[in-house]
Amino acid sequence: MSRKLGPKYLLFWATIVCSVLTLLVPYIAENFSWVILCITRVAMGLVQGAFYPCVNAHTSKWAPPLEKSRIFSFVFIGTQFGTFLTMPIAGYLATSPWGWPSIFYCTGLCGVLWSVVWLFVGADSPDSHPSISDSERHYINSALVNTSAQNHKLETPWKSVLTSVPLWALLLTHLGQNWGYWMLLTELPNYFSHVLNFNIKSNGLVTALPYLIMCVLTAVFSWIADYINAKRLLSLNVSRKMWNSIAHYGGAAALLALPLVTSVSGAVILLTTAIALNAGIFTGYLTNHLDLAPNFAGLLMGITNGFANITSILAPTVTGFIVSDETSRYEWLVAFYISAGAFFVGNTIFILFGSTDVQPWNKPSEEDSHVKRDEQVV
Repeated sequence: MSRKLGPKYLLFWATIVCSVLTLLVPYIAENFSWVILCITRVAMGLVQGAFYPCVNAHTSKWAPPLEKSRIFSFVFIGTQFGTFLTMPIAGYLATSPWGWPSIFYCTGLCGVLWSVVWLFVGADSPDSHPSISDSERHYINSALVNTSAQNHKLETPWKSVLTSVPLWALLLTHLGQNWGYWMLLTELPNYFSHVLNFNIKSNGLVTALPYLIMCVLTAVFSWIADYINAKRLLSLNVSRKMWNSIAHYGGAAALLALPLVTSVSGAVILLTTAIALNAGIFTGYLTNHLDLAPNFAGLLMGITNGFANITSILAPTVTGFIVSDETSRYEWLVAFYISAGAFFVGNTIFILFGSTDVQPWNKPSEEDSHVKRDEQVV
């Protein structure tokens, strides 16, 4: 859809719909059944599914190769910084005279305001932007001339996409990422509470600190990554896999060590380390969608992120089956080791079979182009 409608308008409509539904949550919760509330939340999730593909499709038209890591990471820092800000603000609003509904009113209003601003300042590509300079437009288009078809509607080469080994490696890496990461986010509070007797949710600093450090590391990693690529200190292939290994092998190591630590401070350090090192994914596998096929970056992200969201649901569900006794350190050890294995296997597949080469199907063959032009003439 982002290729048909353009990422600007699809992102606008997805955000405005999600924001309006967010504003309606308190009213629905107070006046309708929990079933209607769940349906509303599902609808929000469906429209949010457009965010990552739209951002990828948009970035592919704006990010020169030597600035790709910084631009892509800068955009996605927002997800972590937003989490860092929202946690303490939500806590304050919940205890304020306005109560818990004010959390939804504030976040929904922010989304509406952003949508209005985006509608006026956003553009699908440099060529459609009304106010950037000619020199900047020429610089971006020249940098992308060999990889991105700025002004052409391309047919999706589905057979080539679905039989691409690097894409399958990317998909499996994304599955491993979401399994390990969402297990950390959803289940660790229970581990801290029942095994370590520490209510992590009541400690705003402990909850928010990993995301703040992740924001900082994302900026640092992306700058170093682009510097390495510009100076050709490492090949792009090695660089992507190095940063992804920091995130995934680092997260796996933290999960393996977590059941062996008995102190709260040690567990908090490992939790912070696991989440913070995950910053490497933004200069690792996530940017790899842009490497493989800039013209289909949104499509690739839609494929991998769509399937990976399934593991985001499965990870806490499976953990719930494994950990029948939430006070059992052994059962938690099994759950942690499975998640560490997801990180390890996913990244190892990425190292062995992943690629940063622009795939042949990124652009149509000359024969296909002639056929399409002939069809348009007819």
